[in-house]
Amino acid sequence: MADNNAGDGKQQDLTKFLILTIASIVIMFIVFAGVNYVVMENLITQKIASINISQEELEDEGDEDEIQKGIIVDLGDFILNLCDENQKKYLKVNVAIEVTKKDTDFQEAAPAKSGGHGGHGEAAPAADPMEEIQKEMNQYKPAIRDAVITNLSSKTSAELATAAGKELSKEQITNDINSILGGEREVLRVSFGQFIIQ
Repeated sequence: MADNNAGDGKQQDLTKFLILTIASIVIMFIVFAGVNYVVMENLITQKIASINISQEELEDEGDEDEIQKGIIVDLGDFILNLCDENQKKYLKVNVAIEVTKKDTDFQEAAPAKSGGHGGHGEAAPAADPMEEIQKEMNQYKPAIRDAVITNLSSKTSAELATAAGKELSKEQITNDINSILGGEREVLRVSFGQFIIQ
């Protein structure tokens, strides 16, 4: 009889334990689902709000896009040794920069008259504004190329293999070139054309 009561007591304890465990799991699941719902709802609301703000900013800043378009200056190809210790690695890259325009870059020059035979005046050919800008940038090209070489050759292949590494290099090159230009123009973007690490 005592064994029967002991067995019933163990059975009741086991049943209570199972009920408590199942109840705890159900309560934890409900709490987890509720917290997850609230967090996801907030994230979705924030994303929608940021998208709406971004769209409004884009509509408001439509005119600024024209200001941010610059003049592309191709710096050419670079073949560089990278800073890897264990193994020699090389980088072949084509670099171009986009610099700001000046107000005077594309002003039309007044046509000049030259004295010709019989008193007929002909307009002198206007100077090509892009040619003038290229001449201006050519004076800075050796220093700019040196800044690009110094920056990229100080990197390892592992650093340049990542998108973040490339972006960091572009940012550093932008800062270096802006200090070379001394406020005459400002670099808007640095672009890598061909980018091969061997």
